[in-house]
Amino acid sequence: MKILIVDEMHPSLFPMLDQAGLLYRYEPTFKRPQILSHIGEYEGLIIRSKTVIDEEVLQHAPLLRFVARAGAGLDLIDLEAVQQRNVQVFAANEGNRDAVAEHVVGMLLGLFANIVKADREVRQGIWDREGNRGIELMGKTVGLIGYGFNGSATARRLSGFGCRVLAYDKYLVNYGDKYAQESSLEEMMEQADVISLHVPLTAETRLMINDDFVANVARPFFLLNIARGEIVNMETIVKGLESGKIRGACLDVLENEKLSTLTPEQQKSFDYLCNSSRVILTPHVAGWTQESYAKINEALVKQITASLSVEK
Repeated sequence: MKILIVDEMHPSLFPMLDQAGLLYRYEPTFKRPQILSHIGEYEGLIIRSKTVIDEEVLQHAPLLRFVARAGAGLDLIDLEAVQQRNVQVFAANEGNRDAVAEHVVGMLLGLFANIVKADREVRQGIWDREGNRGIELMGKTVGLIGYGFNGSATARRLSGFGCRVLAYDKYLVNYGDKYAQESSLEEMMEQADVISLHVPLTAETRLMINDDFVANVARPFFLLNIARGEIVNMETIVKGLESGKIRGACLDVLENEKLSTLTPEQQKSFDYLCNSSRVILTPHVAGWTQESYAKINEALVKQITASLSVEK
């Protein structure tokens, strides 16, 4: 088994591959032309977030048996094309679930207690206690859309704060547990004080949070997106904040994260979000901790070696 690694990886990956007896070539600076010219020699490919796996790549990879994504989400991979070629796909969703769950709680607490806003003001010599009176997470109903690794880990943390957690997952059955109550999307939209997204980016979820969605939520709510930016229409968030239907937003991801390429409309929305005291922004780092960097590698190697063991 020869593996080509074309994205930068945490160094913990390499001794794991060595121990598993897997041969690899580490080329984190490879661009697409170089990947296309070399991939034909390899049976495995490990990527992170810069490499798109599409029909063109697969046509250059006749020996390819698996693609491993060091992270969560498979929107970079043409899943239909790899399935047609019997190429296995591995992802390390469980590797960053703890990091994501902690980030969600941190952003919520920061927003509810006005921690970010108050910090900025105090640094400017403004001592406004009443203007920074917060609200408590205790007793709030939090709706989680998606109840996989990240959603379930988030529910576990929120239950410790005395939240009532509702979980909706279209692709699971009987998934309710002691941390979250299984819910329909309609029930969640009727009852939730907070809605948090934990779904992958697909054709079905792209821009699922739009004006109609916000209008159909029964009460003003807080919105969290730590999944993929393209799931939420950025202009919708602005409209919701302006109308009061969205009470606040925590956004680790944006519809367009290449800030130098924002359209005029996107720039206008982005400027509004940046200037709002009811918004907390982070640069797509919810699952990006020192620990998760290594956990992701552990999860990937475990899946690769388990697959090879089954083949044997």
